Amino acid sequence: MPVDEVVFRTWRAGDTGVVRVAGVLDFASAVRLRLTLYRCCDAGVSDIVVDLSRVRLMDASSISVLLAVHARLAQNDGGLVVTGAARLVLDVLEITGAAKELGAYGGVDPALLEPSGRPISDTEVHGRWGDDVNELAARMHRESDPHERVRLRDDLIGRCLPMAERLAVRFTGLGEPADDLRQVAALALVLAVDRFDPGPGTDFAAYATPTVVGALKRHFRDRGWAVRPPRQVQEMRLAVNRARADLSQDLTRTPTSADIAARLNTSERRVVEAVGASAGYRAVSLDAPLGADPDAPNLVDRLGGFDDGYESVTNLESLRPLIAELPGRDQTILAMRFYENQTQQEIAARLGVSQMHVSRLLTRILGRLRAELLSD
Repeated sequence: MPVDEVVFRTWRAGDTGVVRVAGVLDFASAVRLRLTLYRCCDAGVSDIVVDLSRVRLMDASSISVLLAVHARLAQNDGGLVVTGAARLVLDVLEITGAAKELGAYGGVDPALLEPSGRPISDTEVHGRWGDDVNELAARMHRESDPHERVRLRDDLIGRCLPMAERLAVRFTGLGEPADDLRQVAALALVLAVDRFDPGPGTDFAAYATPTVVGALKRHFRDRGWAVRPPRQVQEMRLAVNRARADLSQDLTRTPTSADIAARLNTSERRVVEAVGASAGYRAVSLDAPLGADPDAPNLVDRLGGFDDGYESVTNLESLRPLIAELPGRDQTILAMRFYENQTQQEIAARLGVSQMHVSRLLTRILGRLRAELLSD
């Protein structure tokens, strides 16, 4: 199995759909998980069982998908349960608090997990958008009058646009604005209308659905990163995820960057770079609160600012040798003025000179120190 491949196998037993997953469920594969589960929903199942026994690692983005589909099925008195979760996968479910809600501890009828049920076919999932849609597409491609052809084309797009928007809804909540997803789906639908070649036994829905879904997937691949890393870094990140999952089971501990680099026969620097790239999926606003409390501080409140103290330390250390070179009386005047905080009048009384003379002496001393400090 390639490092970036996650295998989904689906079948149905009555009103229950079963999804068996094999591989690593991370942010990228969560999109495919969402599509697979929504395909089952569109096929008319009331309950879904997700077999995670062959999943080596799962992150919070996939759990969010499972919970979202569970909530959708619950609206119709159905639900989604997971089974077979163990080790790291079960740990993630417990840490996120989803284990109980998704029934990870309960048993599932073993007969459901035998892939002897009827596979969920593309025809069943896509459905027919209506025979009138196929007839309209055929009429458009046969029409020779350009004005009538444009009218039929607009009519076909208008009829199919709600279906394209339904496909876009499957991808909402993954970090991209819903309006952008609807626009991508609409543009893909227009391309499907223009490229569809009607013929005997052809179905516009079977052609348009993969076209729209493929455009949405490419949108996430090309636009989903807040800071998009090079392709080789993305591939290395997927390889690191798989190696981490395998090593966690082999070593019974969390693998280090050196362990992963040795497994992948690459440098530790590339591993660290790939791990850091995962933070580029989403950008967090500096104005985002750090807690549920509306009065909680924002992230920007925790950022450090410029500290004048560092500059003062540098200046003081630079002045030490310059002060040491001053005559004794000049050093005494500086000590009385800036360490003992005496006024010029008090200094003049101790030295037996006038206050004006002390002012001229301080001006001369400070001017000399400033000139020597800036000259460096």
